[in-house]
Amino acid sequence: MSWWNRLGNLLRREDLGRELDEELQFHIDSRIRDNLDSGMTAEAARRDARRRFGNWTLAKERTHEMNIVVTIQTVGQDLRHALRSLRKSPGFTALAVLAMALGIGANTAVFTVVNGVLLRPLPFVQPERLFLISYNPGNGFSGPGMDDQHFLEFQRRTHTFERVTTFDEDHVTLTGIGDAVRLQTALVTSTFFAVLRVNPAMGRTFTSQEEQPGSVGVAVLSEKLWHSRFAADPNILGKAITVDGVKRSVIGVMPSGFAFPDDAQLWLPLAIEPGPQNAYFRTVFGRLQPSASRQQAQAELATLAPQLVSSPGYRKNGMTTEILPLQDLLVGQIRKSLLIFMGAVAFVLLIACANVANLLLMKGSLRRQEMAVHTALGAPRSRLLRQLLTESTMLSLGGALAGLLVAILGVRALLALAPAGTIPRVAEIRLDGRVIGFALGLGAVTGILFGLLPAVQATGRELRTFLGQAGRSVTGRSEGLRSLLVVSEIALTLVLLTGAGLLLKSFLRMRAVDPGFRAENVLTMTVDLPESLYKTTASIQAFHARTLEKLSNLPGVLAAGAVNWLPLGDALIMGNFQLDGGRDAPRGMFVDKPAVSPEYFRLMGIALRSGRGFTGQDNATAPGVAIVSQSVARTLWPGGDAIGQRISVENNPRPEDWLTIIGVVDDVRQRSLTEKAHPAIYRPYAQVKDRGFLRRMTFVVRTAAHTATMAAAMRGALREVDTNQAALSITTMTDLLATSTAEPQFQTRLIAIFSMLALLLAAIGVYGVLACAVAERTREIGIRMALGAEKSDITRMILSRSLLLVSVGVALGVAGALAVTRVLAKFLFEVKPTDLAVFVGVAALLVAVALLAGWLPARRATRVDPLIALRWE
Repeated sequence: MSWWNRLGNLLRREDLGRELDEELQFHIDSRIRDNLDSGMTAEAARRDARRRFGNWTLAKERTHEMNIVVTIQTVGQDLRHALRSLRKSPGFTALAVLAMALGIGANTAVFTVVNGVLLRPLPFVQPERLFLISYNPGNGFSGPGMDDQHFLEFQRRTHTFERVTTFDEDHVTLTGIGDAVRLQTALVTSTFFAVLRVNPAMGRTFTSQEEQPGSVGVAVLSEKLWHSRFAADPNILGKAITVDGVKRSVIGVMPSGFAFPDDAQLWLPLAIEPGPQNAYFRTVFGRLQPSASRQQAQAELATLAPQLVSSPGYRKNGMTTEILPLQDLLVGQIRKSLLIFMGAVAFVLLIACANVANLLLMKGSLRRQEMAVHTALGAPRSRLLRQLLTESTMLSLGGALAGLLVAILGVRALLALAPAGTIPRVAEIRLDGRVIGFALGLGAVTGILFGLLPAVQATGRELRTFLGQAGRSVTGRSEGLRSLLVVSEIALTLVLLTGAGLLLKSFLRMRAVDPGFRAENVLTMTVDLPESLYKTTASIQAFHARTLEKLSNLPGVLAAGAVNWLPLGDALIMGNFQLDGGRDAPRGMFVDKPAVSPEYFRLMGIALRSGRGFTGQDNATAPGVAIVSQSVARTLWPGGDAIGQRISVENNPRPEDWLTIIGVVDDVRQRSLTEKAHPAIYRPYAQVKDRGFLRRMTFVVRTAAHTATMAAAMRGALREVDTNQAALSITTMTDLLATSTAEPQFQTRLIAIFSMLALLLAAIGVYGVLACAVAERTREIGIRMALGAEKSDITRMILSRSLLLVSVGVALGVAGALAVTRVLAKFLFEVKPTDLAVFVGVAALLVAVALLAGWLPARRATRVDPLIALRWE
């Protein structure tokens, strides 16, 4: 029958039914006449015709199934029947929908973040054509970039890229418009905006002449900066602004929302000056030619890279090259964490599905009489399967709709828990069609998956013998399936709990690390001095001295000091050193090279182990001195005394470059709490001659008690020294310590939340199976009690069942955890993925929870009245 005819039946449903009745009656009447003609009696003829023709209703139903009308009617009947069935069991429905809402909601929340961060394309024209050029020449540099000389050569010789560009990130100080302010800035080549195919909203971008050294200063503003600092002045083009003390002309304003890279508010031309003293390694990316592929670009880079590497110190055999999507620049660090979170919530969803499948199996055991009657009346198994799958799908879709609300709240909570800057592209994280489709699709798929096994079980062949056997065979098989699902829940829960336990132990180990300093009541203020205003070492040192004096005189300040590379900060210079007397330094040993003020060690609580600290007498005119960390002293003078030894931080030291060691201090975790304390050679900042070591300085003050007004007072002191300078950051050392552990804490919290949710679902699953088993075995329990079984025997029987389930689940879970938790190795600190204490603790927790979940059904079993139980059917 054609679809046109089937659709036409929509307009004549009653006529169609009448015609089918008439046609069926015609066939029966014809058979009756044939039987009469053969000599049968009238009653025998009718009975034979009915028997040979079969079930009248079933024949009509099979005929109707050929019509789209009846198909639609059947679906409608299934939906109405499912709704009635779910309404009859509001407790069951609410529990199932809640379980699925939690499972689907958690998955949808994480997927919303994954969609915004990883799946949503970058907001550029054809972002799939934008690629990073990852190039490691084997000389210590690595990452998606090149040094300046090789970039220029690659730019000239590439054929697979339309254009390539490079950029650098920096902070600059904008003055002359209100208070001085530090701005996130990008230094870019003239091809930068053309590669991205982003045009300014006003004016123009840079030309190749403007990126030449010594060219007239120009700048491009972000739309945000244009509004916040210049009141959206329509005549901004051509006006002069002061950046780091240099006058620059505004030539353009970028469109709203454009802030690449890294929330830049200002773009300046990048003047590339390649040479032996300017080996800058910068990020490089480009746009592929329309006819070129990523594989072709990779092959070209692999061919050109060895030709580019011609400078001394570059190892061709250690070189690696790769073409990466530009999006990796933004999401490379968070990708693995998000995928781990997706895996964790997938486990939660599987546990929720197993729970609902168990609920359906329990409900199915109560509906065996109903299914058996339908089967006896001729209902085909396919129709019963369809009906039950309709119910499970409705439950799951209901859970999906409720899960969308859970996801909205979950995304907000997730972003609130995440440390600032951990999750990129936050503006792109939102509920959209893809997220809604994901939730509904997950609901439909899981509805079929968790509903299929109970539906098959409920409509099995045993139904034909159910009415005669009281369903004993069905009950045993259903109990086995329920137990299998609970074992699976326990195994999955153990994997999640083990991951959470490993991360928690790692985080606690990290928190217990001694950083080598006391962070309480210490405030820090970092200042970057522009080269255009502070051109000499003396002027920089004078600025630092005046600032320290102002800070020392602030009310509530106990001591003030300075360090160029703050511990746990975002900048550090390290390198080699020379020993006096022609003695070679240990091969491969590098040291940190902080420059500090005399009060620095005392106010930071860095213990002086021997010798003396720096004083105001250790100035530019005094003999050079140094203080070394304990690891330096132990490595270079084991068993001896480092005091009085001479050392130099210069590659080719002159006589005046030798430093006499006057003290030894404790090691400090300079870079990270998870890295070993690095050896350091400290110098008084007043004796440092290299301006590059002094331009960034962090001023630290110790207060009697931290007050909210101290940050404002520090800014005021800075303004008194130089009104054209603004602090890059003001924070407490306590906050800095917390920031260093914030990401591991976030990961631990999130996995722990998922694990607790899984544990709750698993406990409900154990309780449900045992409660159902007690209900089904009421007669057996009554017989046992009538024969003299004690309540303790009944309790032991039920709890042993719970212990058996959890033991099998734990055994399977341990095997799974040993395989899965290896992906966490990168995130663990001083903890192995196979940590025995964590595995034992998690297993013990699961056993305890399972026994607790089994205690309530066991208690109920001991209250069974034997007389009532023996009359139970």
